[in-house]
Amino acid sequence: MKALRTFREKYFPSFSDRLFFLCGLLMLCSEIWKQYMLTFPLGGGAYNWWYFPFQLCSIPMYILAAYPWLRRPGIRRTLLAFLMCYTLLGGIAVFADTSGLHYAYAPLTVHSYLWHCLLILLGILSGFVYFRSFENENTLCAFAGSTGLYLICCAAAEVFNLTFDRFGEINMFYINPDYRMQQIVFRDLSLVIGNLPAILLYIAVTVLGAFLLLLAWRLLFGLLLRRILRRDP
Repeated sequence: MKALRTFREKYFPSFSDRLFFLCGLLMLCSEIWKQYMLTFPLGGGAYNWWYFPFQLCSIPMYILAAYPWLRRPGIRRTLLAFLMCYTLLGGIAVFADTSGLHYAYAPLTVHSYLWHCLLILLGILSGFVYFRSFENENTLCAFAGSTGLYLICCAAAEVFNLTFDRFGEINMFYINPDYRMQQIVFRDLSLVIGNLPAILLYIAVTVLGAFLLLLAWRLLFGLLLRRILRRDP
């Protein structure tokens, strides 16, 4: 019992630690179910690389599963900044064009909608946790770290795209240069400026959108909530 209590105090001392980890496990289990359904009942045993779980909206699953074990404040600030900016942006932006959320199998469609609604809730919760835990820290440094993480994920996605392209259609982060840009607005721009410039512009606009969310968070907590928040999340 003492060992269990020590383990909990070390890795799950706060409600946010437990909630984030639980959400990460829930997302991981639901993703395994999704991959199984797409591969066997719907895919006849052939894996569809298009659904490989490495999109911007998939990254939070990995972050949340790892979050309790990463105790260094600098790493936590980076992860929380990623969740409250990039994850929140991804969760919101998908509702501008919901065509990618729909599947021939209705439960998968429901899963997609619930997944992205959860991303929005997690992004909001992460903002509260961040400012309650690190309200006096430099948010720009944390945002720079989260942007570095986003760009690393983009680079990894491109490696996946170019490596597994030979096995079937794959378009992680929607930046595979072998496919015309599919994201709303940018797919039209690609016809004017070219596909690769549209991809680079899409990445830059994503960073800008996340930065605008950071400014919104700072405004919210700076003007309205800082006085009523307490340190212990």
